[in-house]
Amino acid sequence: MAFEYIKALHIIFVITWFAGLFYIVRLFIYQTEALEKPENERKVLVPQFKLMANRLWMIITWPSAILTLIFGFWVLYYRSGYLQLGFMQAKLGFVLFLYVYHLICHKIYKDLQNGITKWTSTQLRVWNEVATILLFAIVFLIVLKSLISVVWGIVGLVGLGILMMLGIKWYKKVREKQ
Repeated sequence: MAFEYIKALHIIFVITWFAGLFYIVRLFIYQTEALEKPENERKVLVPQFKLMANRLWMIITWPSAILTLIFGFWVLYYRSGYLQLGFMQAKLGFVLFLYVYHLICHKIYKDLQNGITKWTSTQLRVWNEVATILLFAIVFLIVLKSLISVVWGIVGLVGLGILMMLGIKWYKKVREKQ
């Protein structure tokens, strides 16, 4: 019975972690765009976005990432045989990429908190989709438990990535017309 509670907590913290990752990059986009506004707007918007990003990142996203890791190891303790299976090894590889993504987001967060912009809002929009692709990969691997699914999943992810890039370019054109 304890295993089900641990697994449930792991899933809950995965969800809150992804929610934080999805929203923090949106805040990065808004903050980057706010830095390009006239001074009177910038003085209001930038401090507000910094505050929102700080609260989200430090109170929700980082703790969720840490608790996901703790409960994930705990789940693997109960199901250590999974470590021998190819689907779990692939899933953990994607999870490792997700933590790298998180650390890169942390660098962007710190830069923006210091008023430094190294990414354009378009680059951040593309960056935001990386978390979506990782989410798809991780969920499909853990649910389907099949390496053949990984091959089809990668094909699907590449297709999804192409569709997202086309969507981002289309949205940029729509925004530029307005």
